[in-house]
Amino acid sequence: MSALNAMVEVAKTGKGNLLETAVEAARQRATVGEISDALEYIWGRHVAKDSIVRGAYSTEATTKAGAKGKQEYEDALKRVQEFSKSEGRNPRILVAKMGQDGHDRGAKVIASGFADLGFDVDVGGLFQTPEEVARQAIDNDVHVVGASSLAAGHNTLIPSLKKALVE
Repeated sequence: MSALNAMVEVAKTGKGNLLETAVEAARQRATVGEISDALEYIWGRHVAKDSIVRGAYSTEATTKAGAKGKQEYEDALKRVQEFSKSEGRNPRILVAKMGQDGHDRGAKVIASGFADLGFDVDVGGLFQTPEEVARQAIDNDVHVVGASSLAAGHNTLIPSLKKALVE
């Protein structure tokens, strides 16, 4: 039985050491993609949820951050409310993840904070191209695009996003 087949069996039954079988598969020259495919065969592909938490940051700012934190939060909230009144709608932000960066926790934390301030928040999918982000921003009529990058793609992706938005 090949190491990949052994991985599938361990994933299916829960009997054995999955890490050990993955290391053995790598020793037998299996690629990361082949190892991932073997696990996906049993468990399916991970799909990140684009939901955000609401209320956590407003509670933190108004009850635990002290007088200064509470005042800063209230000032920011007031500015958002003024914007909403003058524009006739809430400010809207798209929080995007571009390129090969699959680390989305930080982006969701930021998105949650903006939601607590009264922003309408769109969270883009993982691994988007700058052109896809620009299209989503235009389609959703956002005021701001926030791009999160933990994979050093910002040096090329942000200029490409700006170009796509201008076009």
